[in-house]
Amino acid sequence: MVTTPRVPKDADLRRADSLAREIFSDIANKWALLIIDVLGKRTMRFSELRKEVEGVSHKMLTQNLRTLERDGLVHREVYPTVPPRVEYRLTEPGLGLLTACDAICAWTQQNYTYINSARARFDT
Repeated sequence: MVTTPRVPKDADLRRADSLAREIFSDIANKWALLIIDVLGKRTMRFSELRKEVEGVSHKMLTQNLRTLERDGLVHREVYPTVPPRVEYRLTEPGLGLLTACDAICAWTQQNYTYINSARARFDT
């Protein structure tokens, strides 16, 4: 008989009230994944990120960066200059997430044609 280890309640993604579900929700949105992908290339300032993540509003970029910073995936560095210079980079756990993010991006590109055709068939 094979026994599976018990997952603590707070780490169980299937539970609506778990911390794991909250963390998953923080990173499993289009803006967070795109921000992680872009920051995987290099440290960037807010304005550079906004240019790289086409279509993201100032508000959504700010919210997602704050969430990723709170979760310890992005480090925010403020330099004491006038005006203040702020840079963002991925932390070690953020870099670990980059691997999964890259896989999702690659999967999307590899399956683009198939999904586009499926959508066209479904919509007719």
